[in-house]
Amino acid sequence: MSGTPKIVSYPSLPKLVDRFRDDLRTGDFVLVYAFNGTGKTRLSMEFKERGKKGGDDQRDTLYFNAFTEDLFSWDNDLDKDQTRILKLNSASNFFNGFKELALEERISTHLERYADFSFDIDYNKLEVQFKRTVLEKKWEAGQQVEKSTIVDNIKISRGEENIFIWCVFLSICELSIEGANAYDWVKYVYIDDPISSLDENNAIAVASHLAQLLKTGVGKVKTILSSHHSLFFNVMCNELKKHNHSRYFLHKTIAGNYTLQKTDDTPFFHHVALLSELKQSAESDQIYTYHFNILRTILEKTSSFFGMNDFSECIKGLEDDILFARALNLLSHGKYSLYEPVEMNMDNKELFKRILQEFLKKYQFQLPALLVEKETKATDQ
Repeated sequence: MSGTPKIVSYPSLPKLVDRFRDDLRTGDFVLVYAFNGTGKTRLSMEFKERGKKGGDDQRDTLYFNAFTEDLFSWDNDLDKDQTRILKLNSASNFFNGFKELALEERISTHLERYADFSFDIDYNKLEVQFKRTVLEKKWEAGQQVEKSTIVDNIKISRGEENIFIWCVFLSICELSIEGANAYDWVKYVYIDDPISSLDENNAIAVASHLAQLLKTGVGKVKTILSSHHSLFFNVMCNELKKHNHSRYFLHKTIAGNYTLQKTDDTPFFHHVALLSELKQSAESDQIYTYHFNILRTILEKTSSFFGMNDFSECIKGLEDDILFARALNLLSHGKYSLYEPVEMNMDNKELFKRILQEFLKKYQFQLPALLVEKETKATDQ
């Protein structure tokens, strides 16, 4: 890539919304990569609220984010422990088309890609019951045979529930693209981290499936998608690269403002972004125990890229390389929480800085423009 992409600083989420809505005036998609804790969910809600400036009748955004799950709640029949029902919040516009459009078949078509359970919807009560077909071995006429049995009123797992909700969203998204009256208010679709904790196969499958659906909506709805999942983000970028789109790396600075760096020119590499994050942490001296885990992950990816057998090989020849390898082995094995970070002690901070500095000196990564001292300030857009 020639040159370093410009970075633009925004003081608040509303200013970011201005940027993305402006992009979508001429583009079909905005793709945003950001770490957890950056404010992606709050950004999606700010975008949605902007569409309601004239009241509920002026809404324009169909969204999927962490709040979407709150539209579904369980009644587990605690008294009899027999009938377990997932209730849908009838007050939400999200379910406008359920009664008249009978979404069961659409949802089932999506669900069978990912799950082995089925469901029934009571459209009058807006309630869902789940069931699963299981194979049981039985003896008949002196022989053991397998027979299928339907188990009703099951309580699906949290992961299965998330998959079901995602398939409901996909069905509603389809209807909005097709111009169904119940969803003719949808001008934008905003998707934030569709399904958490995806393994690589499912990340590729979900991204590819979603991209195929969204491409049918080009010219009908505009889409913004944000994710912290690097593989999911990369697949979406590749799937939509032939369409008019913008893609960004979103970062929240220590000062509390937001920065956008375009990543249009080259594929986005997660470990390079992580290196930027580590360098900023080192420069600000806000270094936490989990940063050693991240640094080791980056070294492992680097050694794998160069065909080395062990991460320690890519730091051979550095000053104190044996000490560095031992430290990374010892200090990267803890189960450190990203949500309850513990700051390193002074000695470990200095050791971390030395390893990172020597590593970056040996391997000349072109880090994202987050590291450029002078940021371009966003004007009132």
